[in-house]
Amino acid sequence: MNRISKTVVGAAALGLFLTTVATAPALAQTPVPPTDAAVDGVDAQLLQAMAADLGTDVEGAADVLRFQADAADTTDDVASATGDAYAGAWLDETTRTVYAAVTTDAASTAAVDAGAVPVEVAHSLDDLEAITARLETAPVPDVIPSWWIDVEANDVVLDVVAGGEQAAADFAAGLGAPADAVRLETGAAAPQTFATIRGGMAYNINNQSRCSVGFAVQGGFVTAGHCGETGDSTTYGTFQGSSFPGNDYAWVATPSHTPVGQVMDYAGGAVAVKGSTQAAVGATVCRSGSTTGWHCGQIQGFNSTVRYAEGSVSGLIRTTVCAEPGDSGGSLLAGNQAQGVTSGGSGDCTSGGTTYFQPVNEILQTYGLRLLTS
Repeated sequence: MNRISKTVVGAAALGLFLTTVATAPALAQTPVPPTDAAVDGVDAQLLQAMAADLGTDVEGAADVLRFQADAADTTDDVASATGDAYAGAWLDETTRTVYAAVTTDAASTAAVDAGAVPVEVAHSLDDLEAITARLETAPVPDVIPSWWIDVEANDVVLDVVAGGEQAAADFAAGLGAPADAVRLETGAAAPQTFATIRGGMAYNINNQSRCSVGFAVQGGFVTAGHCGETGDSTTYGTFQGSSFPGNDYAWVATPSHTPVGQVMDYAGGAVAVKGSTQAAVGATVCRSGSTTGWHCGQIQGFNSTVRYAEGSVSGLIRTTVCAEPGDSGGSLLAGNQAQGVTSGGSGDCTSGGTTYFQPVNEILQTYGLRLLTS
């Protein structure tokens, strides 16, 4: 597919997207009194979306955010204490438990001391990341559109399209990795980038195409790399850097405009951004996009690789959040913490899907940018 759809799309497609936005249900704006740092400043719209996804009320959603904030510290402590024996961590929000995979008895003890429940496994996170690094340079067959590390299962998952099982199995057997360290999941849909209409605050590229703002930074905003190339002009400024494929990030300088540390909520308000602390696997996250509004899900893994028609992109966050064409570049938040910008995925918000996000901290570090908060 083209890197981004042109403004002059077919009337039927344009009508479909506009109808989706116009008829998206408005979320009740019930405020939640801030009670601590984990909840203070979190937008009511986001809490409502979380509550709906989790089957709870806004106070239950706020309690999940408190747990996630504590869990982020716990996972950092576990990773530091267990060293080379660390194999990843994940959350169970229902029981408020942090699990840590480790490869030694000593690391199990250290995980307990750090406040986590240890799970002894065969492969360290370094081992699994070595396998994904091998995949990056291997002749991966087209029947494998993406791969990711499943820390709960302690393996590398190769997503396989229907009918490609044998070719994928033959490829996996030739990797030289332990048999229990690589798993095939069949029936996958090939991911595609979401850049059809708009996914956050809309902006035009070269007066021909449109995409969306991700997060505001000092002097401009970050967005998806497939939205434009370095030097391309936009409604608000010029692309100063862009990387796609390989990565899917970019930033636009806006010298004549004022970026603000907020995300549109498509209900007449805005979500305040407070920082960019990375959430853990299993954490609830919410995505904002103009095609489908607010939708939430959970983080499944980090350092995921997907193979779009335009080329492979690595280092992505894999989630169960749904998205549709037009949501590209939109913002992924864990509470009020920026997580990433929408890259692409498969499925839709009717039947569900898988969506990948370019981590925002990598964009900030690459270009030396400062995230704007409010």
